[in-house]
This record gives sequence, structure tokens and C-alpha cells, in this order.
Amino acid sequence: MTSASVIMLAVILTVFAGPLSLALAGWFGTPRALPALGRGEAWSVKLTVMSTLMYVLAFNLTFFIQELFLVLPKALTPGLQPTLFHNNHIWKGANPLASLFQGTGALATLVSGGVCAMLLGCGRGWPLAQRLFLFWMAYSGVFMALPQVVIGALSDQSDIGMAMRYFGLGTTSKTCAALAALALIPLAAVWLGSLLLGRLGGPALSASTRERQQFVCGAATLPALLALPLIILFRLPREWIEVLLVPAVVSVVGVVWIQAGAWRAGGKAAGDNPVAGSLAPPLAAVLSLLLIFQVLLRPGIRFY
Repeated sequence: MTSASVIMLAVILTVFAGPLSLALAGWFGTPRALPALGRGEAWSVKLTVMSTLMYVLAFNLTFFIQELFLVLPKALTPGLQPTLFHNNHIWKGANPLASLFQGTGALATLVSGGVCAMLLGCGRGWPLAQRLFLFWMAYSGVFMALPQVVIGALSDQSDIGMAMRYFGLGTTSKTCAALAALALIPLAAVWLGSLLLGRLGGPALSASTRERQQFVCGAATLPALLALPLIILFRLPREWIEVLLVPAVVSVVGVVWIQAGAWRAGGKAAGDNPVAGSLAPPLAAVLSLLLIFQVLLRPGIRFY
């Protein structure tokens, strides 16, 4: 079996078989009669809409962080002249370090995700919109970075693939890196899922299995799917595979694990029941960012 076959098999197990097995374990292995939430407390349409807007905002901010930290190291490197766009970057000139710096974007999003997750863990008493924003920033940062390691092991032309080539990694090392990244996906999802239930849906921790699943569906899974058409508006114009594939991958790989593990009810409750506020500020933030992307960043900002 080739290394590519091993990686693809691991992808199938991680993205499909693993979450399905976890969901089935919850379905058949947990009691059905646990204390239930009061009606309307698990989740609401307003929560879903607010979460959708926050995911759109967080995804695009995280993607911007990735591109910005792909550009900044090149801007400081002799012989390289980068230009930053709303959904990409390019550079002129040549320097051996350019390949290395193709890995700094994913590193930046991973750090951003980790920092936001830790802030969310400390977010006791914060407004719901702020907690949702931190959750989705954490989610986007982690799950925008980990799949890139897998893609890098399969393609030398991808960002992480170029960085791997700079370090002279062989087939075995690339395969190990890809498998390690895939192994981290369910672990990261468990961590973020516990933060979601603990910091946003505290009452759901003591609810029935079904209502915990409903809360996660309304607060995370459904918003991740509803946000995709809106995210596309931020990424146009570009090749359709880039416009569609990246948001789809980021939205699916983590959410399927979080939803599948909702029955486990891990995490520590924040001790309150956050209430969704006005949708006007999140909507204004999304529209403002879209304007910045399409008016200011789309023509490109030169860093030379």
C-alpha cells in the first residue's frame, strides 16, 4: 500500500467512520430517560442565526490571519515582494526561504485557534455573542490548520507541501505528519465540543442525550452549514475549487466529531444560561468585513 493510500484510508476513517462510530455508540449505549431541559432552553432560532453570523466572521478573519502571516515573513525577506488579497497572496522575486514561509500561515491560524479556545475557557459571564465568536475563532483556527498538513503530505504544490519540501521531508515523514494531524482532529473536536457545551450551553450538560445533541446541532452543526453560502461571497472571485472546497473541508472535519460526541456531555458548565442578544451587531460586523474584503483587499495591498 502506498503512502497516499494509507493517508486516504486514514482520512476516510477520521472524517466518516470515526464520527459515525461515536454517534452510534451514543445512540445505543446511553440511557434515554435523563433529566430534560425546559422547553426552549436547549437552543433557539436566534442562537442559530447568531452562531451562523459569528462563524462567517470568524472563518474569514482566520483566513485573513493565514494570508497575512504568509505575507509578512516574505515582506521582510530580501528578494521577495508579496501582495495580499482578500482570499490569496502572490509574490515576486525569489528566495529559498519563500517555501519555508508557506507554512507560517497555518501555524498562525493554529496559534490563533488555541489562544481563542483558552480565552473561551476563561469566559465566565461574557455575552453570548462574544463566546460564540471565540468558539468559532478557535474552531476555524484549529481546523483550518490541521487538514493542511494532510494536504501537504499529498501535494508538494500546497502551502504546507512547500514547507515540507524546504525541510527535505521524505515520504515516511510526510505520512507520519499527516497521520498525526488526523489523530489530533478528534482530540481537538472533543476539547472544543466540551467548551461549546460548557461555555454556551451550560444547562445542556445536565439534559438528556437528545437535548444535548439538539443544542450542538442548533449552536454549531447547522450554523456551519448555513454559513457556507455567505462565506463564498467573501472568497469570490477565485477558482471554484478554492471558493468551495476550503470552507467545506473546514466546516465538516470538526463539526462531524463535535456533533457525534454531543451525547458524552463533557466539559464544565459556566454556571449561567447565556441569552442571545441583538443580531444587529454581528450582522453589521459581517457586512463591514465583506466590504473591507471586496473593496479594500480585493485589488491587493502591496508589501513593497
